[in-house]
Amino acid sequence: MPPKRHDEEKLKRRLSLRSQLYQIKYVPKALALVWQAARGWTLLSTFLLIIQGLLPAATVYLTKEMVNAMLTVVDSNGDMETLTRAAPVIALMAAIILTRELLGDVQRYVNAVLADRTQDFMYNLIHEKTTSLDMQFYESISYFDQLQRAASEAVSRPLSLLKSLNSLLESTITLAAMIGILFTLSWWVPFALLLGTLPTLLIALRTTRISQKWRLDTTTERRRLNYYKRILSDDKAMPELRVFGLGKHFKETYSNLRRRLRDEKLAILRRGLWEKAGASSSGLITLALMLAWMGWSALQGILDLGEIVMFWQAMNKGRALVRNLFWGFDTLYNDLIFLDDLFTFLALEPQIVDPITPVVVPAGLRQGIEVKSITFRYPNSDFTALKNYSLTIPKGKIVAIVGENGAGKSTLTKLLCRFYDPQEGKITWDGVDIRDMTQADLRRRITILFQRPLSYFESVEDNIRFGDLQSKPNREEVIAAAKNSNAHEFIMKFSDNYDTILGKQFGKSELSVGEWQRLALARAFIRKADFVILDEPTSAMDSWNEIRWMARFRDLVKDRTALIITHRFTTAMQADIIHVMADGHIIESGTHTELVSDNGLYAQSWQKQMKKKD
Repeated sequence: MPPKRHDEEKLKRRLSLRSQLYQIKYVPKALALVWQAARGWTLLSTFLLIIQGLLPAATVYLTKEMVNAMLTVVDSNGDMETLTRAAPVIALMAAIILTRELLGDVQRYVNAVLADRTQDFMYNLIHEKTTSLDMQFYESISYFDQLQRAASEAVSRPLSLLKSLNSLLESTITLAAMIGILFTLSWWVPFALLLGTLPTLLIALRTTRISQKWRLDTTTERRRLNYYKRILSDDKAMPELRVFGLGKHFKETYSNLRRRLRDEKLAILRRGLWEKAGASSSGLITLALMLAWMGWSALQGILDLGEIVMFWQAMNKGRALVRNLFWGFDTLYNDLIFLDDLFTFLALEPQIVDPITPVVVPAGLRQGIEVKSITFRYPNSDFTALKNYSLTIPKGKIVAIVGENGAGKSTLTKLLCRFYDPQEGKITWDGVDIRDMTQADLRRRITILFQRPLSYFESVEDNIRFGDLQSKPNREEVIAAAKNSNAHEFIMKFSDNYDTILGKQFGKSELSVGEWQRLALARAFIRKADFVILDEPTSAMDSWNEIRWMARFRDLVKDRTALIITHRFTTAMQADIIHVMADGHIIESGTHTELVSDNGLYAQSWQKQMKKKD
């Protein structure tokens, strides 16, 4: 089945009545999350809503008593005894009104606390999930769509669900009391009230279904809208936008997409407004009929003035409550649809898992690391990045891998860190398959400089300390790591030195690409790991800093094992063993001198690089 048709069928199944009823299973799960986030506040919020649900009915009932009492006072020309009998009813009404206002203020405060605590709890769950999932999830478009829906929309839904259920509970309690009052006047009035507002529920549910379908259909486009917004405000994008004149293009692209999505959404809302207006007409007809009956009853002397006022309030309040109940069910239905996104995301499980009984490998690297006949393809890709690939990294040696872009060099580093598992073959650490080790144990033995290291907008010291937070390096160790990466000199030019906050977003100082790379090198070397992986360690360095750093490189990796991924032969020549990669295979191996004398691909590339330097 073509991907588009498959997505449409999936969406159709998701919006089917059977699927929507199935989503009711999320109600107890969502309420459990709110309960875990704030038990006491949840109970208090529910208790307050129950009280608030009873007070309106008490107000309506007391209205009849108060009106009749006031009429008695008027008829007695203000007789003190009559006034005394009416005073408790009036005082009780005033107390109820004051209590409702006070409870409303308390409820708003409780809801604010509950919202903050629940959102904190939910974001912790989402962040825990994003930091534990495999790298393969970050290769998938559907993952990012799911993440956006979970993080930006569904995170508040458990609390919204609780509020919806509490609101329904409050409205139900009040409505039950109002229906009881209306039953005292005539048995058919409550049923007429319910039937008159039923079309509103049907229209509300239909509008929600249409809105949900639109939301699912446009997830990727709305995410792209955020991408364009970032492009138009990102400091790193500004130079290219100006030089290539791309500002107008991205502004128009953003505006056109924004306009189209807005128009589609407003069209759905407009259609819903017309349909709801039609549904409201039936409610008005019902109201008119009941008003006519009430007038007829008053003329016949069936109802007194107090009963007429009570009937009007009960009927009017009841009609509003039924509408609120229907809209509450609509909100509840909408919450359940969003919760499907949340719980589907939270149910994702990593495929790279630790063994049930992991092998405990002695500390250090005693023999070396071997890559044995591995074949690897990225998830959802038909391209084989590495095929029947083998490599030996002996203990205490510096091994370099050179090759063109796309040869599979960076893929190898991801496999060595066990971000992915190969489809065939294995990687061993001192003869032990790394899949038999825990991921934490394996990665604790490795330090790495990635090809595109992250720039942390924190202090200089933290940028370096992040390489080994577990060991809690002191300032002297941080400075030593900075000196080893040739970063100390530019750090000392800052007014706050190692306490300088980096990045224009939060601090005063921004670094060049080469300076960020040297800081990342310091971060990699502060960890005293057995195995050092450096992916293009000098790519952003100028020739002077490259020479200075390479001069001390062997001292930095003394008694350690190192793998260097590089395009620069001046960096590769420092290695004990050099492997040349092409199309996922090693095609040449040897020392720098041996490879130059072999006059193969390495030698030809070396000569070209040297000519460029000349």
